[in-house]
Amino acid sequence: MRYDSDMVSAASHVEDHDHSECVDTALRKAESICAARGLRLTALRKQVLTLVWDSHAPVGAYDILDKMAEQGQRKAPPTVYRALEFLLEAGLIHRLDSLNAFIGCAHPGAPHNGQFLICGECNQVIEIHANAVQNVVQKAASEHGFVARHAVLEVQGTCADCQ
Repeated sequence: MRYDSDMVSAASHVEDHDHSECVDTALRKAESICAARGLRLTALRKQVLTLVWDSHAPVGAYDILDKMAEQGQRKAPPTVYRALEFLLEAGLIHRLDSLNAFIGCAHPGAPHNGQFLICGECNQVIEIHANAVQNVVQKAASEHGFVARHAVLEVQGTCADCQ
């Protein structure tokens, strides 16, 4: 899948939003992508992916550990970090550096750089795909003889619901 125009993806603040459908969709896509690439989506990796997708809000590694403990599963931090690293490398989640947190990728399997609008009030994260932004970064890098392999843009602000 390619993105030829600007695209936006975000969870709505609508109260009747069914997160379980989002989790199910994310798991189905993850299973398909991993099968096609010959990657093992273990039970632990599925569980971590489920916890990342659980609310559409950014989640930290220790939040994941806490949720697992609530479910009666005590895991060592390196175990969760390894699962997160696998999910990142497989393109199933994104890392938000400014929040030291993770969020599910709205378009896994499609080549794209992360571009995010992050609300400082409610922590809603909107993943956008603005080709114009990506093109400007690539052009600027090229003008400096730099080859950009990965770029993430995080814009802090206030969402429409919190304004």
